[in-house]
Amino acid sequence: MNIEIHCHSSEYSRCSHVTAVDLVRRVFESGLQGIVLTDHHHLWSDEALEDIREKAGVQEFFLVLSGQETTTNDFGDVLVIGADRTVPKHTPLAEIRNEFPEAALIWAHPYRHGHTPDAEKLLHPMIDAVEIFSSNQSISESNRALEDWHRHKFTAIGGTDTHALSYAGAYPTRFDHPVTDIAALAEEIRAGRCRPYFREIPRLGASHTRVRELRIGTNTGDGGREELIVKNYETHKEWRDAKRTFHILNTLIDHGFDTGPFRVPKPLDEDPENRVLIEQSVKGETLFNRICRAEPKTARKYLQLAGRWLAAYHNLKLALTPAEEFLEIEPQRLNWYIKDIFLNQHKKRDRIREILEAVLNTERILYQERPERVMQGHGDFHPKNIFIGQDDPQHSDSLFAAVIDFDSSFQLPRAFDVGAFMAQYRNQFFSEPHILQKAPGDIFQNAYTEAADELDDDFGDQVVLFQARTCLSILYYLYKVGMGDSENFWKVQVEAEHSINHIAVDYY
Repeated sequence: MNIEIHCHSSEYSRCSHVTAVDLVRRVFESGLQGIVLTDHHHLWSDEALEDIREKAGVQEFFLVLSGQETTTNDFGDVLVIGADRTVPKHTPLAEIRNEFPEAALIWAHPYRHGHTPDAEKLLHPMIDAVEIFSSNQSISESNRALEDWHRHKFTAIGGTDTHALSYAGAYPTRFDHPVTDIAALAEEIRAGRCRPYFREIPRLGASHTRVRELRIGTNTGDGGREELIVKNYETHKEWRDAKRTFHILNTLIDHGFDTGPFRVPKPLDEDPENRVLIEQSVKGETLFNRICRAEPKTARKYLQLAGRWLAAYHNLKLALTPAEEFLEIEPQRLNWYIKDIFLNQHKKRDRIREILEAVLNTERILYQERPERVMQGHGDFHPKNIFIGQDDPQHSDSLFAAVIDFDSSFQLPRAFDVGAFMAQYRNQFFSEPHILQKAPGDIFQNAYTEAADELDDDFGDQVVLFQARTCLSILYYLYKVGMGDSENFWKVQVEAEHSINHIAVDYY
């Protein structure tokens, strides 16, 4: 059963703006199976609850119960579920426990206002459960509460703490067994047979980054959370880089990349003390997955949308990171790509070293001769970092592209992201050549060039250069996963050689 167990009516809570009848009706319509009215220092009688049920017009199976929220002098606000009379304000917790041994005592919203309760209080024997999700807490506070729940394993509940109709029922509590009255509800809470309504899924992150997809609460009303991406950074360097990414995302949101056909994840909250960043999870599926299943015409439409997204981003001509930063770290990055290939005496190591040196020398020429032509790039633009979604399945004009993972964003020539996409696109579909036939990568590049402003005359040659550069990162990956002698490894190397040979005449 999913039950709303923390809400306030305007009849008996001055802080509320919604009547009990409207609360019950709204929570019932949201699909939950019950509600507990928890007005401040007030208990509704059984007769009053039945009158509310009749006026709200809800069915008999829907529970309409009453608990109360009381302010203690030692634990702050506590929900008391199952007491048979009202608890006076400032009653100590021990006195409540002694007077109502069968009641469930829930510590209400202890994380709000930036508080972090210590383990001793979270595990206090007189507390039966802790409210970890609440509309009265920020997203980062709720995430901190979730982390403590995982760490200390106390009984937890969700409580919307509703004071208005729009978000009633957004953070319910799920009970393992059905209940029929307030005494049974209190028993289930005391036994720990309940938990907040949420979903948590681990995602792939960098070596020192823990990434989770988290959905807290339901779709009910304006208060329900959307799906979130929570990133925990272990090292100070990764935290510093992540903060930079947050700044880039916020800048793009300021430029309109939160609605319409071109989007990025919206930064939502941060917890510097614990090195946590939280952003909105993008809707839709990766471009890679979409193209795999789509008919040729639709797949090409997706490619065009991705190309136009990149052009719109580049057309902003942002400069959010130091212009010299890329070239300062590029030699180290490229040498890292081939380090293991050399250490293990791969038979193609010398040729791969020649490709690396040619790429690096040409990049230096581009930066030295045209420093004014660099702008904020993405740095890792490929089909698995691009999501295709649609706000309304009935209207094709609601299709959008959203791009994630700006952790490698530097000031770059425009062609960097285009070349990276072209090389990764071919590599990701290496084993499925029919995909490349129904939706050639050239469609992406053509869509980009049509929408982009002020391209250099040798833009095509620059794209080829950065295809070769991306091939080095692909070779690194293939070697790392044990494919150093595969056909794919050989083909990527040959593609890099051809790319370098193609541009050598123009740059040397």
